[in-house]
Amino acid sequence: MTTEHRLGKELGRPGHSADVPPVLRIAPGTGERIAFQTDDAVYRELHEHGDLARLQAPLNPVTGPVYVEGARPGDALAVTIHEIRLTDTGWAMSLPGVGALRERMPDRVVTRRIPIDADGVHLTDAVTVAPRPMVGCIGTAPASGVASTVMPAHAIGGNMDVTDIAPGATVYLPVEVEGALLAIGDVHAIMARGESSFVAIEAEGTVVVSVDVVPGLALRAPRIATADEWIFVGLGATVQESVRRGYEDAFDAFVERGWDAMDAYTVMSALAHSELGGPTGAVDPDPLHPFDAIGAVTLHRVPRALLDGEPSPAAGDGAAAV
Repeated sequence: MTTEHRLGKELGRPGHSADVPPVLRIAPGTGERIAFQTDDAVYRELHEHGDLARLQAPLNPVTGPVYVEGARPGDALAVTIHEIRLTDTGWAMSLPGVGALRERMPDRVVTRRIPIDADGVHLTDAVTVAPRPMVGCIGTAPASGVASTVMPAHAIGGNMDVTDIAPGATVYLPVEVEGALLAIGDVHAIMARGESSFVAIEAEGTVVVSVDVVPGLALRAPRIATADEWIFVGLGATVQESVRRGYEDAFDAFVERGWDAMDAYTVMSALAHSELGGPTGAVDPDPLHPFDAIGAVTLHRVPRALLDGEPSPAAGDGAAAV
């Protein structure tokens, strides 16, 4: 029977920091699972009183952190998501001054409780959809300071709001401190790519993961492996810089596997799809406008068949079906 370590939502707090003592120590690669319970208290409060100034619960707390034995700076932490267990309630909201449609929505808090049951996620009385649970916020501790769990997204992860961080995916995170110090929060019952409102169908949930360490895999941004794709996360002060950095990381992955540079560039131009990621940006926001993103999170998708398995043949030799 697989061991499962349960971490309750009372262990959640905002921000990723090396100053927070670990609540669990675990050996990597054992198959043992960690169940991170996440919290939705801030949305329940807003639903009750609709006043941002009266909030007491933290926004986007992350549960943890977990110390992974043997994880050292310059390694990568591989976090495989096995399951996300939802409760019976989700939340949709419009917050004043927040989201892509702030000019179209009222200048006040508008909330909606979203029932979740065996029939699905009840977005409206007429629209019910199957849940697609995902993790909005996952990360390790930065070498110094505190990495926000609201915005921006960071090299170590944080609030990326990437829909692919879901059961079956493995998230690779840079390790900047001994033990990595993994923390997870911000579960969504379902979220459209981009999250136009900045508050998708937020929900309390339990994220069940296992962890491993990849020695010497020095990443400058997270990457995600799904059943079909490698997803390279780009982070930059402009959309263009974010796209370039994500493309560079994907290109380097080809070259490190023995691909000829022009072969890699040719294949990427045909098969590496790019898109905007979540709404959190990649640079600290203006403190007077803390929900206004600066920079961008971008995603760059490469078929796994191209990067997994045997190294590429020499330039111009052979063929691979994708």
